[in-house]
Amino acid sequence: MPLERPYFPIIYVRGYAMTSGEVEHTVADPYMGFNVGSTKLRQQYPRRVVRHVFESPLVRLMKDEGYGDSFVDGTELPAHAVPKARAVWIYRYYEDASKELGSGTRHDIETYARGLLELIDQLHDRYVPGDRARHGARSSAFRVYLVAHSMGGLICRCLLQQLSRHDARIDKVFTYATPHGGIDLRGIGNVPGFGLNQSDVFNEGRMREYLRLAPDTPVNSLDGAFPEERFFSLVGTNHDDYGLARLAVGPMSDGLVRIPNAYVADAPRAFVHRSHSGHYGIVNSEDGYQNLRRFLFGNVRMDVFLDIETLTLPAAVQREKDAGHAIRADYHIDVIARVRGARWDLHRRTTNEGSAVLVDYDRHVKGRRPLHLASAFLSNQARVDLARPTLGFSLDVGVQVPEYQIDGTPFWTRDHYDGGFLFRDKVNLEATFGDDGRWSLRYGWDSAAPNAVQHDAVAASPIPGSWTFAVPVVQDTQPGIRAVLRLETRPWNEE
Repeated sequence: MPLERPYFPIIYVRGYAMTSGEVEHTVADPYMGFNVGSTKLRQQYPRRVVRHVFESPLVRLMKDEGYGDSFVDGTELPAHAVPKARAVWIYRYYEDASKELGSGTRHDIETYARGLLELIDQLHDRYVPGDRARHGARSSAFRVYLVAHSMGGLICRCLLQQLSRHDARIDKVFTYATPHGGIDLRGIGNVPGFGLNQSDVFNEGRMREYLRLAPDTPVNSLDGAFPEERFFSLVGTNHDDYGLARLAVGPMSDGLVRIPNAYVADAPRAFVHRSHSGHYGIVNSEDGYQNLRRFLFGNVRMDVFLDIETLTLPAAVQREKDAGHAIRADYHIDVIARVRGARWDLHRRTTNEGSAVLVDYDRHVKGRRPLHLASAFLSNQARVDLARPTLGFSLDVGVQVPEYQIDGTPFWTRDHYDGGFLFRDKVNLEATFGDDGRWSLRYGWDSAAPNAVQHDAVAASPIPGSWTFAVPVVQDTQPGIRAVLRLETRPWNEE
């Protein structure tokens, strides 16, 4: 059956099941959790629960993109059935660990990765008969997406980095809450290398073994085995709603995986205020699904940077600096990305939720190094308003007033109020793809006119096939900021 970009088959790889009861519960579910939805949404303030129906990623893919499941007459891969191109396949690697459906024996992660490779080979042979014998993993006729939760993402990486490096058949990988840097516990550090029920898969030393990483290579690196730009990490930031494990892991996590451990190095990622799993979990959430949908099927990638020119100090702190004292200030930046007409966040990093972007003054201001705020995948293909055929989105940006230190001592005055901002505003953006094959961008700040666009963004350093726009960020106060919000856009899902 012919496969047409971007609607390739999807293989879902679920996460870790610790107890035998969890294993039995997992294998009893045809979709191993990918069909689980939620009717609960945690309101940001005052943290009440509101009713919001999210049907599940599986159902939404069926409704929005025409996907179906892979079961026929109670089985998968039946010999008489022609597989659908838009199909969701479930990698059921835990079945042999079940005492009811298998031998009751758990296997190591390398075995699970080999099983995933075998499933990909089987699908390759079913979708494009004879092609694997001729081209193997370098096939240009067969493609598949891998979508994984938690440990499932490590199974995918074991496949990519140990068993089948540079496998062209794997078009994209999307991971929810995967501990790409291992799991760390407060007061203990990395989980032990001798884990109960193979929990050692989250130990950094063990990870280096099955990911084939050198001692000096970061454990969250793909090590050249797969293109970073085609690997997306969705990071959860809500630790409050995740069971007892949150007490051992602590804040700045999804309750199980700490934020710095939840993404692949140098790859696109987004942050959502969701827990590792449960009713408020990252997989069964609108935020998670919308990132998944746009990464797989969108047609525009946008990376947002803040190029900081100056950060001015309060007058009293500036006098201390002029007198030769050492000044230290850790700046936190809140950033929230939304698309027009949505009630969910595509990307959310805030100080109050322990996920804000941290500015290193020497690196980002003195060293003029761009500060990466967000990567977003967007689509102007679906639900186009013919009266307004633009791609609309917004960015909330807030630069907090830091707690200044002078010679290592906190500097407090009666003029300091915690939670103050050097800059705080929302910029609304509308992109238009013209008849000349080029994008243009208009923007407007809420402080001037809420939810409106008023100005043309300046196109900067045009690169063939991509577009870069600059939006000024100015707050001429003391303290204050002068910067440029730089938006780099490029086509996505094109050969």
